[in-house]
Amino acid sequence: GWEPAFVELSEALNWAGCLAPITPVTYFIISQSLCTSNFQFVSSLEATVDFIIWSAVELAVTLTCVGIPTIRPLYRTIVHGSHLESADDRYLQHGDSNHYTRFLPRDSPQSLEASTTTNTTASNSPGNTQPHIQPPDSSSSVRVHFAGKALGVISFLTGTPFLFPEGQEWIKARTGQHVAIEKLCPARAPWDKERGQSFNTFLMNMNTCNPYELPDRETVQMYFQAYKSSRVMRRIFPIIDPELFEETLHTAYSQFSSTFKYDQASARVCVIAFVIFVSRLPDLNDKVSASTMSATPINHDQLATKAQFLMSQVLQESANLDAAQAITILTLFELSSGNMRTTNYFGAIATRLIFMLGGNLSNSHAILTDKRSEQKHTQLRNLFWICYTIDKDLALRTGQPPTIIDENCDLTLPPGYLDRAFLDVENEDPWYGPVFPFDLRLSIIKARAHRELYSVSCLQKSDAELLKSIRELDDALEEWRLSVPPEWRPTMSFSSETSDPNMGMQTVMLRLNYHLCMTIIHQASGRCKAWMQGQSGMMDGVSSSMALSVEASRSSLCYLEAAEHVVVDGVFWTLIFYPISALLTIFCSILQNPLDPHSREDLGRLNVATVMMERIFSRKLPESELVHFKLVADFIVELKRLAECAIDKAWAEQRAASH
Repeated sequence: GWEPAFVELSEALNWAGCLAPITPVTYFIISQSLCTSNFQFVSSLEATVDFIIWSAVELAVTLTCVGIPTIRPLYRTIVHGSHLESADDRYLQHGDSNHYTRFLPRDSPQSLEASTTTNTTASNSPGNTQPHIQPPDSSSSVRVHFAGKALGVISFLTGTPFLFPEGQEWIKARTGQHVAIEKLCPARAPWDKERGQSFNTFLMNMNTCNPYELPDRETVQMYFQAYKSSRVMRRIFPIIDPELFEETLHTAYSQFSSTFKYDQASARVCVIAFVIFVSRLPDLNDKVSASTMSATPINHDQLATKAQFLMSQVLQESANLDAAQAITILTLFELSSGNMRTTNYFGAIATRLIFMLGGNLSNSHAILTDKRSEQKHTQLRNLFWICYTIDKDLALRTGQPPTIIDENCDLTLPPGYLDRAFLDVENEDPWYGPVFPFDLRLSIIKARAHRELYSVSCLQKSDAELLKSIRELDDALEEWRLSVPPEWRPTMSFSSETSDPNMGMQTVMLRLNYHLCMTIIHQASGRCKAWMQGQSGMMDGVSSSMALSVEASRSSLCYLEAAEHVVVDGVFWTLIFYPISALLTIFCSILQNPLDPHSREDLGRLNVATVMMERIFSRKLPESELVHFKLVADFIVELKRLAECAIDKAWAEQRAASH
């Protein structure tokens, strides 16, 4: 009965610990200022003694504040027999649930659902030997549901690795197997790679190079010329304006020292970012390698470290085009490297810079005084659309809210975009203008899907409202599909019998994104309460919607297998989340309907996908990244094992029931 008072005392002392350091310092300053000239020495001595006394008091209070919160879990261990490492996780079992939810963001799904969610921590009981898995950073994420089961945090492009206890119990009930947490529910998705830039690695890179030294200018010029001559890359990645970049090069190389002229830090980081990104594009890298043998090899990690080192200088400068270009290009580089966390951070900074420069407004609404300002603003709009497409993808990959709010943007498409969007991107002449990595209209649909189906505010929607949003988004997606010229238009589904004479990387990205949109739109029906309540009329619409998401996932895998011969090397981190997302949806479908005739076929797809992904993604994969591919392979093998167990268990139960 006295434990709540003990907890309140702990909180009060934590507040006291925050205020304690202020008191002695303030007292010392006031005492010193009140010293008169006649008693300066005596007063100073008294103030010093008082300061020492206050410091002792402060130390005692601090130790108490640190001690009691530390002792509290120990107290729980003695009184309740709880494990020390999971005492806070089970606070709801012993204390006031309102006390726990007070410390969650008011709009977080946990705080919204805490009052209605039953205790799902039984799987963490003392008798359970499963390893303790830290939950993801999901304070603003919406749970993924499949057929009414809360599986995990929304993370569709990379899958749903962070399973909630309910999802784990569902898998166990369907398969009869314990979930291999370390494989199926890691602390971070295995395909979400971090560069591993520990502080020691950072220092090592800094010790072996001058952080202010730029890449060899001759090498930079080679990559710049290769980029200018490749209209394909300029159309897909309009990261610079070639004419304006000449000025950036001049500014960056005009002074070699540890001091910067105005805007020079931005120019230097822009040059570094440009080189490390374009040198990773196979087409441009091959061009440079074929044209000369004198190009200095690019050390991507070392140059990325330099860019991060100089970032603090860039953020001290006023917003400018070079800064916006630099951080946008770094965002693309980190995304193509699989570093989701860094991509998230850089994307937010780039977006803020672009907004400060007015890039969220179209040319018709911007203040343009001359041709040069119009040229700069056109490039800003290119950067805006690159950041927009990345931002909407990241929102679905990470479950975090998008940085760009559509209501604050002019989403008027670039002039002539619809006329050139589906022209042959490999046609070198004439220059049509940018088409960007993804279709901009699909990115706008993704933004709507997140806002209307997966934002925190959507948790309040009824089944009817949710299905209405799904139907409207499905109509918008179908309207987009029909607007695509017939030779490029994706079919609603794709199988091994379907043909596509126009296969290429452009169609691969188009198809995968279309099927992804179909999946994320219709998979939201898994959150409908009709799954739990068994409402027959509502269940027809919900079931058909879920079936569409599964069929779209099958189509993604089939198309990727058929297009294997056109997928370029070095795209592991760019494409991996599409098949993983599809595999997870199919896996859940098998567990939900193990006796369905399609389940055996889908199990075969899991087998084929493992081999197919190894053939596609391991080609020319750097040795340092093979370990990440193995993590993905282990993940898929575990999915396949559990899916097979689910089918075998269901048939065994049916045979037992028939006897």
